[in-house]
This record gives sequence, C-alpha cells and structure tokens, in this order.
Amino acid sequence: MTFEELELDPVLLAAIEEQHFNKPTPVQAEVIPEFILRRDVLAGAATGTGKTAAFVLPILQVLLDEPRPTSQPRALILAPTRELAFQIHKVVKQLGDHCNFRSNIVTGGFASDKQLENLNGPLDILVATPGRLLNIMSKEFIDLSYIDMVVIDEADRMLDMGQGPDVLALLEAIPTDFQAACFSATLGGSGVARFAEDILDDPAIIQIDAPNQQSQQIQQVIYFADSREHKRALLMSLLEDDSCKSALVFCNRKERAIELEAWLLEQKVSVDLLHGDMIQAKRMEITRKFTQGKTKVLVATDVAARGLDMLNITHVINYDLPHRGDTYIHRIGRTGRGQNVGIAISLVEIHDLKPLERIQYHMQAKIPVSKIAGLEPQHNTGKAKKAAKKPHKKKIAKKLAKAKKTSKKK
Repeated sequence: MTFEELELDPVLLAAIEEQHFNKPTPVQAEVIPEFILRRDVLAGAATGTGKTAAFVLPILQVLLDEPRPTSQPRALILAPTRELAFQIHKVVKQLGDHCNFRSNIVTGGFASDKQLENLNGPLDILVATPGRLLNIMSKEFIDLSYIDMVVIDEADRMLDMGQGPDVLALLEAIPTDFQAACFSATLGGSGVARFAEDILDDPAIIQIDAPNQQSQQIQQVIYFADSREHKRALLMSLLEDDSCKSALVFCNRKERAIELEAWLLEQKVSVDLLHGDMIQAKRMEITRKFTQGKTKVLVATDVAARGLDMLNITHVINYDLPHRGDTYIHRIGRTGRGQNVGIAISLVEIHDLKPLERIQYHMQAKIPVSKIAGLEPQHNTGKAKKAAKKPHKKKIAKKLAKAKKTSKKK
C-alpha cells in the first residue's frame, strides 16, 4: 500500500515526501482510513511503529475536507507527558506544513502566562497534557465547545500516572458529539478496556502487535555482570564499539543516573543527562543536542522512555534493568524506529534475575545472552537461578520441626 492509496490530499502527500516516509506502516494503513471515515478508533501498537502520524494525518485530512468558520480548536490531542506532547506537536507542524492550520501546545513546565498568551489567537489543533489543560480550562481561558476530534495517546501510561479522571473531566466539558481515538501500547489490561468504554462509541479495534511484543527491528541481547566495576567495563566496551553511533543509557533512579554521567565524563565520553527534575527548557536543550549528534550518549531515567522520537539512536542500553516488562518494551522502543534497525542491550547482575524473569514472561520470549571477549562473567547464572528458588534455611528448619511433631503424635 502507498500513501496515495489512502486518498490523502496532495498537500499532505507533499509533506509526507519531505519527511521521507516511504510507505504507510501497518498502524497507519489500518487507522487512517477508519479515522477519515469519522469512526472511533481503539488502536494498540508497539512504540516506534509510526502511530503519531497515524492520527495526525487523518486529523489534517478531516480539517481539509470539512472546513468550518471558527477560531476555536477543533482537534484535541492529549498526551501523558510533556516530552510526548512536544513530539506530537512537532509531527503536527511537519505534516501540516502546507496546510496553514494553526496549532499550539499546553503542558506543565512552562509559565502559564506565556501559554495563555499563545491561546489568544485562532487555533485549529491543540496538543496538551491533561492536568495543565484542565487547570487552564477551569479558569475559562480556553473554549472546547468546537472540538469534534479527540485523540488520547498512550492511554496505558495515562492510567499508570493517574490521569484518567482528568481526561474524563476534560471530555465531559465538550458539549457536542465528537469523534475519539484511543492509542495504547497494550490493549490487554482491563484498565484500558474500561477507559475506552467510557470514551469510545462502537470503535474500530486495531491491534498491530500483540501487547507483549516489541518492534521486530530491534536486536536484543543480555550481558551478565559480576559487579559495578564489571558492569562499567561492559558499558565502556559497548560505547566504544564502532557500531555505536548514539546510545540512550537507562538508569532506574535519578541519583544513579547522575552518578553514571559523572563517571562517564571522567572517562572522556561525550555524555549528557536527562531526568524528570530538570526544567523543561533544559530538557529540550539536552534532547536537541543529542538529536543533532552533538552528544553521543544520553544517560536518562524513564522520563525519556516515552516521547523521544529520534531516528538516530543506534543503541539502547539498560544499565539498570527495569522492574516491569512494559517499561522494558517502551525503553527499547527508542531504537529501531522508522525504517531503521536498532540494538537493545541489558546489563544484568545477580539481583536482576527476578526482574529479568518478569520481562521475559511479559514478552513470552527469552532474550539471547552474549559475552564480550575478556569481559566474561565469573559467576554461574544457572546456579544463581537455582539458588534463588531454594527455600530459606529457616523455613526448612520449621518444616522439619513440624514433621517431627506430627510423627510423635502418630
């Protein structure tokens, strides 16, 4: 299938060509026709599959097909984080470059006065995070009366962050009927299903990838580490490999990320740091440098696991293994985007064996294990797994004592 076969307007096809999109991804091919027909959509697709364009393109097409004389926004796109909101707005600007539609963004992390000033003019598409938009709307600084298209992106993440009530409050403030689309990395949980029931009316249900799958363009591998020093040596070997052009390195905690960045700087690595406590302007500057290739390595907490859409990331490295399978999939989805392939590497210590079990159970697949010559682990991971399953000595003693009492009674 081609984008021409989706019957998109020539101005959109021109923008698509400028963005070097070769052909629709599966989620785009499925969603765009349903959305243009003005049907509600519930879509599940792994990260990195082109789902942002899957809803931005039909929104622009509907605005072209159904012009209306209003200066108020007609399309509302809600995202769970400001990083994702900015990425969506960027795609809106790129794909709508020849349309002359006006768009704006409302998120936390910026002075509300400046955002309110930007909302004074005419507007067609509004991209927002739920909390900040609800705050602005409660002060009657924006009118949602003309909204007739609503997209909720990464609904699973919104529910995890407790944003469900804010989203429902915003939708209840829209007085007229509207078309809605709900996107999620997974449709498997009951939470997303109930959320969708409250929002969608007889939706087209589209599941591109099974909820526990990751992009097939990502090569995954595990390296076992004996200690912090061993893990650091593995990391340096991976970063110095010729195949590593740009690497996103994940840590579970801010303190851990700060410590690792400081150590990498000591090793003369081109590195920067990204975590949730930074002001938005600083975060944008850091991601801009990384995107432009001015920084080779970005050490980040999970604030970067969603919303970063960078085609140049060759490696994702889990310096700390995440505790959940869905977090793992979102992390590694930062590489292998578009038509590119990527490498996802996890550095695993003995204490990571339980999270590793959870991740592999979530994916219903084993992640291959590899070794680096000269940096092979000394511990036996097979023995470690068996040891983890052995009952505690105290528990064994209690069972023996109980057995002895039982035998005496007999």
